[in-house]
Amino acid sequence: MLIDQADIQVRGGKGGDGQVLFRREKFVPRGGPSGGDGGHGGNVLLRADPKLRTLLDFTYKSLYSAEPGDNGGSKQMTGKTAPDLYVRVPLGTVVYDAETGERLADLVRAEQTLLVARGGKGGRGNTHFATSTRQAPRIREHGLPSEERRLRLELQLLADVGLVGMPNAGKSSLLSRISAAHPRIAAYPFTTLEPELGVVRLDEDTEFVVADMPGLIEGAHTGAGLGDQFLRHIRRTRVLLHLLDAAGTEGRDPLEDWATISAELAAYDPVVAALPQVAVLNKLDLPDAQANLPRLRAALAASPWRGLSSPRSGERDSKLAPRAEGAPVFAISAATGEGIVPLLRETAQRLRELEPAEPETEAPLHLELPPPPEVPLQIIRRSPDRYEVRGTEIERIMAQADFSSGDGSAHYHRLLRKAGLFDALRAAGAPEGATVVVAGHEMDYVPD
Repeated sequence: MLIDQADIQVRGGKGGDGQVLFRREKFVPRGGPSGGDGGHGGNVLLRADPKLRTLLDFTYKSLYSAEPGDNGGSKQMTGKTAPDLYVRVPLGTVVYDAETGERLADLVRAEQTLLVARGGKGGRGNTHFATSTRQAPRIREHGLPSEERRLRLELQLLADVGLVGMPNAGKSSLLSRISAAHPRIAAYPFTTLEPELGVVRLDEDTEFVVADMPGLIEGAHTGAGLGDQFLRHIRRTRVLLHLLDAAGTEGRDPLEDWATISAELAAYDPVVAALPQVAVLNKLDLPDAQANLPRLRAALAASPWRGLSSPRSGERDSKLAPRAEGAPVFAISAATGEGIVPLLRETAQRLRELEPAEPETEAPLHLELPPPPEVPLQIIRRSPDRYEVRGTEIERIMAQADFSSGDGSAHYHRLLRKAGLFDALRAAGAPEGATVVVAGHEMDYVPD
């Protein structure tokens, strides 16, 4: 079963806490602070795995959390940094922000990684806060929280050639004839319920991947049939083999089928419609196909079609000019194998003439999403005596703050004052005793 969409939540590991500890060694009076730093939390990374072909695993598990860093120890020992969590995804996975819909990355290279959630930084122990006048500090930092994101994964199969056409045009039969794939074949519509991939090998130097795209009928781009579920997979192909039932065994005119499928591709995505197409008249073993062949050849060879002479990465949207010549036409029988070798040779030649739209060699092996943008200090009045504070710097200070000791309280109040919190509350008109909420912590406001 092909699962090609999934929503997941990723969360890095929290940083470990720093410690307030002192040396307790025999014959060493006033040993001084020795609290160690906390270890960093683990990161979450997506890794493209060529062995995977579906997003099925994500239907059973949607939350991926890295481990937190260990807390610091005595004798200035730093806590253990947590290992990174690698989440395997298939090649061709496109990553989107689930909340905004923004496209974040495209994993098209084997072992390509994408850093999606950073682990929190470990907090410092009290050894970092010792000074000449403060030789026994009881100040430490808690580990910082990690990044967290909701992602939408969308699989777009990587194939050189796409087979398109009405149901029962013979796409599955052709794929089984030219490759080792074993798609389901039967004499009724929608036999194939998911895209099938097959590798075609003509000789030692010529090999390409073919994908059978099921469910294309009139209205497919709006949800009719199965086409709207699988049309996205055509985006990565470079040549389309458009199969037509030349015998009209379903009571349809092959030329009308050609026009219908071409219109559906254009309605779904103009770039898909602009891909080079080869018209393949199938079922040549039937007498009606032989009788229709001259008429179909003439009509298809004379009809202009849209295609790109040499699609390059970043240029596919800007070169959608119609070609002057008509579509190449080949007559075959997927059942007997007649005419298939010339078709495959023509397909291989066209692939050689085209540059890959997205060369894998140009894709960086290691990618990472940018950290969240810095948010300036904001004071939001919730009621006359309740104020909410937002801002990256203030929230970071509060996440690290430890108010369990007098030293710690004084230290973090100085940091908050330096960050401008009290000046901002004064400017907002906060009265004395008002409740101030920062990153889930509630404090009573006392003006300087």
